Amino acid sequence: MTTNWRRAQLLVLLCSVGAAVAEVAQPFVLGRTLDLLLRGGDPGPWLALSAGLLLGELLLDSLTALCTGRCTAGWTAAVRSRALTGLLHCVPDRARHLTAGDVGTRLTLNAADAGAAPAARAALAASLITPVGALAALALVDVWVAACVLAGLPALALVLRTFARDTGASVAAYQRVQSEIATRLLESLDGAATIAAAGTAARERARILAPLPELAALGRRMWALHGRALGRSGVLVPALVLAATAVGGLRLASGALSVGGLLAACRYAQLTAGVGGAASLLGAVVRGRAARARTLELERLPALAYGTQDLPADGPGTLELRGVRVARDGREVLRADALRVPGGATVAVVGRGGAGKSVLVSVAGRLTDPDQGRVLLDGVPLDRLSRAALRTEVAFAFERPVLGEGTVAEAVAAGARRVPPEGVRAALAAAGADGFVRRLPRGAGTPLPAAPLSGGEHQRLGLARAFAHAGRLLIMDDATSSLDTATEHEVDRALRRSPRPGTRLVVAHRPSVADRADLVIWLEDGRVRAVAPHRELWHTADYRAVFGAGTATGERGRRAEGTGRSAPEEVRP
Repeated sequence: MTTNWRRAQLLVLLCSVGAAVAEVAQPFVLGRTLDLLLRGGDPGPWLALSAGLLLGELLLDSLTALCTGRCTAGWTAAVRSRALTGLLHCVPDRARHLTAGDVGTRLTLNAADAGAAPAARAALAASLITPVGALAALALVDVWVAACVLAGLPALALVLRTFARDTGASVAAYQRVQSEIATRLLESLDGAATIAAAGTAARERARILAPLPELAALGRRMWALHGRALGRSGVLVPALVLAATAVGGLRLASGALSVGGLLAACRYAQLTAGVGGAASLLGAVVRGRAARARTLELERLPALAYGTQDLPADGPGTLELRGVRVARDGREVLRADALRVPGGATVAVVGRGGAGKSVLVSVAGRLTDPDQGRVLLDGVPLDRLSRAALRTEVAFAFERPVLGEGTVAEAVAAGARRVPPEGVRAALAAAGADGFVRRLPRGAGTPLPAAPLSGGEHQRLGLARAFAHAGRLLIMDDATSSLDTATEHEVDRALRRSPRPGTRLVVAHRPSVADRADLVIWLEDGRVRAVAPHRELWHTADYRAVFGAGTATGERGRRAEGTGRSAPEEVRP
């Protein structure tokens, strides 16, 4: 596809060059025509050539406009596609610094400016042919007039250089502030209900628009720079043309230049001085360069590199973390030296906020690689697995799943593994979603936009998709937070009855979830403090405190342990 847009860019260049050549040739032909008329000769061929050049210039200008539109549209689409591909394939942790508003601005406004730059560059290159060609033709007509024009060109070049330098810094700052405003707006849209309930709309409006004065100042500065460049060239160009006309008049009076030659010389002086008109194209190129730098940041986000190995066919799903270290902003957030999760076990990951739970499961499922150490599944390092092997055997369920488009059934079936209709139905039942799905207008065939889903129902569809694609390792990162206790218990029972048992790693915030697990990995400040059954760990006050349990609730928990029941849910924070 990119080749097509390179061809369109080449066509823009060729048509622009053709139009420039016709424009440069026109004064010479007109001058010869005028001289022939004054001398009583036959100007027919030269007059026809002049008309042909004029029509050719008009046709080439039209083709240039058409090709520019196609080139800009194609390059914009290509820039957006590459940036989006880089974003979707990157290591998720490496994109956490990018806000939704910033990404949206880069993929829309910045991509459009970057997409317009190739055509602008081609047009700018062609626009320089006109003054260079005009100066060469002027030297052929009269070298003294050409020398006069040449003496004034450095001043015009300085105007363009200053404009390009100052505009580049302003454009980059302008695009940054645009992203900041977009980010604040999206944050407010996400919290619209909270803002309405709190009656803080005026304060929120002020927060969103706080960067607006800076944006306005940057915008005024860019217009001022553009106007200054046009104003300076607007003074220099007429002065240069006037000087060239005066020199040409003197040459005409001395008999060294004909009337037609004077006409051609004056027109060539105008075309040569027209280098100042390149300011608009230069501004588009500068904006495009700054915008392309922002889209390239998305395109060049680091992606996971996959190996070529497969997992052993009869592996139970044993997970091991050996010497794993993960750091964020210079601080160690996870340390796991010899952590082993038995195949087929259900293991709860427990810890206070910021203890490293999400980091551990992210490393365990290779959404990111550790800075040190290795993660093995059935004895095979995860970084040696092929993409197909990893994504068909490791499934994730998240707190806020992204279901995409299509129908409910298509959302559940979407993934690396092919899921037949009966598999979709079984996954919906396992996630406790079959009841509300049956009540939808077209059941599982209902398009998602036409399915009014609550937060819990949305989460259950995400669970169903994870269950449908679960291989030997299923990771649930806070994936049942929106479910009530009874539904969560039913989901757990359905998993245990699954015909495809595997290892399950569950981020747990409720003691009942930890109690139903075979083992608990207790994290504290990024380190594995203990690996043991929940009932053993419950004797430790620090462990009970993770769930907000004090002395009294801890005693009830110990009594619950003796009866074989989980600790009461009121100990939840």
